[in-house]
Amino acid sequence: MTTLGTLYLVPNTLGSQTREVQIPWVIPSNVAGRVAELQFWIVENAKTARAFLSAVNQITPLAFPLQDIQMQEWRGAKSNIAPESLLKDLLLGRHVGLLSEAGLPAVADPGAEIVALAHRHHIQVQPLVGPSSLMMALMASGMNGQRFMFHGYLAIKIPDRIEELRLLEQQSKKLHMTQLWIETPYRNASMLKTILQSLSPNTTLCLAIDLSLPTETILRKTIQQWQKMLTSSELDPLNLDKRPAVFLLSAEP
Repeated sequence: MTTLGTLYLVPNTLGSQTREVQIPWVIPSNVAGRVAELQFWIVENAKTARAFLSAVNQITPLAFPLQDIQMQEWRGAKSNIAPESLLKDLLLGRHVGLLSEAGLPAVADPGAEIVALAHRHHIQVQPLVGPSSLMMALMASGMNGQRFMFHGYLAIKIPDRIEELRLLEQQSKKLHMTQLWIETPYRNASMLKTILQSLSPNTTLCLAIDLSLPTETILRKTIQQWQKMLTSSELDPLNLDKRPAVFLLSAEP
């Protein structure tokens, strides 16, 4: 009987620039060592995954040349392959790394479906330590870390988005709950504008931008304070539409 391989959940950096500088800062050396040993991978994008491994190689030499490392791409519903087919190496006893484009795999990431399948096939799943923008943002916000909820992406259409934001505000006020969500960077400024037009002046909003990167910016203000800041054009240098951000909301009773 063939011994099953282990599915390693491999953390990525939170930005694609200067990964070789970021890796020692956000990924423990023993994790980088484990990453360097793996020959088989499930990734969102093979090109960027190889760039990540190339950066790892500058810190911990890879056990296999990059050209010998095998990668299967998985983008969830956008993929044209059956997810079960990605388990073939694991079922043959080979260890496989699962890599997200940024941060932790399977968290706000299509890799969750692969992890669920691995469990169904009794394949060992081992999460490796690395950066989580959501937890870093929550830590830095000073908002309630005992009760919080992550909502992924909110509605795109403005009327639906306003309705959803107001519901999150009501839930936060009623349950003393921190609300977290993310947005595609090119819609960040639009999201902020909708927030400032829709929520109570006393509600608190925190923006955690470029976490773990040299350009990291964390700003916590009431809606009223944000409105004054936006009016004074001080937000322009933030280039919100080009930078990954986590939005956090807290509405006090």
